[in-house]
Amino acid sequence: MTQDQSDSTAIADAQSGNWVDRFAPPWLKPYARLARWDRPIGFWLLYWPCAWSLGLAAVADPARGFDWWAAVLMLVGAILMRGAGCTFNDIVDRDIDMKVARTRLRPIPAGQVTARQALAFLVIQALLGALVLFQFNRFTVWAGVASLVLVAIYPFMKRITWWPQAFLGLAFSYGALVGWTSQTGGLALPPLLLYAGTILWVIGYDTLYALQDIEDDALIGVKSTARLFGANTRPIVAGFYALAYILWLAAATLVGAGIVFALISLIAAGILAWQVQTVDAEKPGNPWLRFWSNRYVGIVLTLAFLADWVW
Repeated sequence: MTQDQSDSTAIADAQSGNWVDRFAPPWLKPYARLARWDRPIGFWLLYWPCAWSLGLAAVADPARGFDWWAAVLMLVGAILMRGAGCTFNDIVDRDIDMKVARTRLRPIPAGQVTARQALAFLVIQALLGALVLFQFNRFTVWAGVASLVLVAIYPFMKRITWWPQAFLGLAFSYGALVGWTSQTGGLALPPLLLYAGTILWVIGYDTLYALQDIEDDALIGVKSTARLFGANTRPIVAGFYALAYILWLAAATLVGAGIVFALISLIAAGILAWQVQTVDAEKPGNPWLRFWSNRYVGIVLTLAFLADWVW
């Protein structure tokens, strides 16, 4: 791989002028793109359920409070495990990625990294992620290990089911359980409700994301909820979002959250409503922006839990 090759290939859905394109040394760029460090929205979406769950535990036991050190560890873990998951996904999907306009410039199909090099990078990220996970109690460690099954099977789901977004939801929402168990050493109904709501949220936003590839997916036979829902995508996603919000509110209410959480969380509900109301697959960049706005949903709900705990 030459320096020119490393510098010239930017990923289609990465933000222009991102730090990887601007500052990363040539040898690192393909690996950074494999891990999606040039597109941080993914690790934030993986991280926010962890923060919500820590907030849920803090509201349940105000004297224990919000575990800021656990929040930092989980952010590092989210970056590492999202990178590992994306690397694995790109190894599995390298033949499909070559046929999709948005993904054909990813490092493996573009020839910047071999599958063997990507596998070695995957192992390094997974080992570092394990070091982070082992900082928590035994229950949380085993819960984290169990989530790897979901991570492993997700890339294959688009080949066999119309619901790959549901499997992504099961994997990407796992932080809603991990945060709580790191504080309590076990599970209860509130984090399970938080987890269920977050799964529905992920299905909704990843359906909007999949609208970008709907034509290419149809040509090569890749399944998605965006293709399955078709013209009914907007009302169905609205239903997923509405039920997600109800489950989040129920989880918070069960641990004693009150009007502070309810009022602030309405901002998140408003963002979700805006996504559904304004999404338009015919406009380039429109579905991506609606997907990307979910970072604000994560921020708002985290602040809602923190504000209710402080109150």
